[in-house]
Amino acid sequence: MLKRIIFCFILLFAASGVVFAGSPDEGDGGLHIVVATDATWPPMEYVDSDKDIVGFDIDLMKEIAKGGGFTFEFKNTAWDGIFAGLAGGKYDAIMSSVTITEERKQQMDFSQSYINAGQILVVQKSTSGVTVLADLKGKIVAAQIGTTGSFEIEKVSGVELKTYDEIGLAYEDLVNGRIDGVVADTPVAADFALQSESYKDKLKIVGEPFTEEFYGIAVQKGNKEVLDAINKGLDKVLGTSTYAKIEKKWLR
Repeated sequence: MLKRIIFCFILLFAASGVVFAGSPDEGDGGLHIVVATDATWPPMEYVDSDKDIVGFDIDLMKEIAKGGGFTFEFKNTAWDGIFAGLAGGKYDAIMSSVTITEERKQQMDFSQSYINAGQILVVQKSTSGVTVLADLKGKIVAAQIGTTGSFEIEKVSGVELKTYDEIGLAYEDLVNGRIDGVVADTPVAADFALQSESYKDKLKIVGEPFTEEFYGIAVQKGNKEVLDAINKGLDKVLGTSTYAKIEKKWLR
């Protein structure tokens, strides 16, 4: 995964351990889940100008809680040590763009996956007839050096790879017509192509992710009550128009 973009003002809140509530109506005495997130990863989770935690994960958790019948709150937590905090019982779950891996599954339980955040292609908005990398044969497609995206481009015969030390430079060249496409993680692509004031009117995401990097909600090992409630909520929201609206808002 590409290095997280960290804003100085966010670090102040992470360090202070501020808890950001985002619960449905409380007071019924039911299950309440404290969810850790490192809010430095737009558009999945970040702190906005009003000092609220917002993003894809946050909107999705609101719907999961409705479906699962629980209340919740997000606790902004620095990535360094976030998993140790879960093991130590500082919170009940982590929803923070966490990739499900076999290694992590040995230390914690995971909900069912809720998104494939693998590599995806970005082109200029004026580009037509392009949905997959192979459609750009004879063209130049960029990625950050040494990333999964660069390896995927190398696999496609006839597509010229150009690498950059910093992915923002690739998007700048794409906007200015010096290259024909950029491949990056879906959240990173969405941040530049959909959320950036400089680029969102000039770029678009095409096709579907073509590698697999599934995100899930991590739960303390053996905490069946929390895991079952989260999976119940996911069952009710995945594949629905509500999920599609959240995806369109943040990632499409």
